[in-house]
Amino acid sequence: MSTTVDPTPSRPPVTGPAGPPKRRIPGWARGALWAVGAIAVLSTTSYLTGMNTLTSSSTAQTALRLALPILLAALGGLWAERSGVINIGLEGMMILGTWGAAWGAFYGGVWAGLLAAILFGGLGGLLHALATVTFNVNHIVSGVAINLLGLGVTKYLANLVFEPLSGNPRQSPPVPKFDTYSATVLSDWLGELEDAQRVGISDAAGLLRGLITQVSPLAMIALLLVPLSYLVLWRTRFGLRLRSCGENPVAAESLGVNVYLHKYVALAVSGGLAGMGGASLVLLPGGADYLENQTNGRGFIGLAAMIFGNWRPGGLLGGAALFGYSDGLQLAGGGEAVLALCYGAVLLLGVIVVVQLVRRRWLAAALALVGAGVLYYIYWANEELPDDLIPYTPHFVTIIVLAVAAQRLRPPRAIGARYRRGEGD
Repeated sequence: MSTTVDPTPSRPPVTGPAGPPKRRIPGWARGALWAVGAIAVLSTTSYLTGMNTLTSSSTAQTALRLALPILLAALGGLWAERSGVINIGLEGMMILGTWGAAWGAFYGGVWAGLLAAILFGGLGGLLHALATVTFNVNHIVSGVAINLLGLGVTKYLANLVFEPLSGNPRQSPPVPKFDTYSATVLSDWLGELEDAQRVGISDAAGLLRGLITQVSPLAMIALLLVPLSYLVLWRTRFGLRLRSCGENPVAAESLGVNVYLHKYVALAVSGGLAGMGGASLVLLPGGADYLENQTNGRGFIGLAAMIFGNWRPGGLLGGAALFGYSDGLQLAGGGEAVLALCYGAVLLLGVIVVVQLVRRRWLAAALALVGAGVLYYIYWANEELPDDLIPYTPHFVTIIVLAVAAQRLRPPRAIGARYRRGEGD
């Protein structure tokens, strides 16, 4: 029995020339497109409902102030979770920051208050690092403990320090606030455009005017921290090593990265940023002095903003702006303005339905259509929302946004995983 061997060597299949790689839209360009789209939706809603509060400068100004604690908490969560540590203790670190801000500002001025808030929040972050990194405590359990500890410690310290000064163990004496600054010439010009009531132009002018009028140094610092965090985490060797700890700590260790050190640094920065978020509640003009538990869940909303932003600085900025805007709107316009926002959500969902139909994603289109129908019924059946529901507008927005964004999330691979040095050997 013989076999025949084909002397012709096998050849790889012939393929055509590779096409040019697809060019992705830069992140800043996508953010600009989202901003333009948001202004277009708000402008259309304002015109159709007659609710000028949606795009007024006062609403934008209030929204910026209320978005700052959420933004800083979200940045704190970004630093922690990019290193692989879940940080639901942001709320407790913010609470520590509120007390530190009031204490430092009362005795040393606003800048001393800001530094004290960063210090107290950073101590909370280091405590979370000690529990999760060194002793391998479950990250969720440790975060809950930090939240409870922050509330208990500040209550004790307020009784000890503030009660003799203010006569109220739950409140600090009056503390100084940051000064504010305005781009006067540009602000006045935008004010004239806003008063002209031109569709689209006046809406954009009103929103922009609110962002450049009576702005505090703390707001400027917070906004600058967004690109700074991106540059450090994505454009430096230190940032690459820190993110590698959140993706694969064993591989990072094999390449000489000190995983423990990078996690500790990340959580110290995380706590400091959350403490700054607490300081913004105390030291910004228009805010109250220290009050017991005045964070009111903003640490958790900041965590939601970070998740909505897909663990990216630009995305969490958009999430913080959304939550801050919804909070500011309910203060500036009440239930009628929030109801008009529901109408705007109907318009946005209508666009989503069309996009999903073009992509032939029938289930997503059907769900968006059902959501639009529910929101339109709420708008049609009510003249304004009940007063009892209005304060919870940001929380409802948080739930809805997370439900919509859950399909495209990509968290760090090793987030929440327990790690011990040398475990991969």
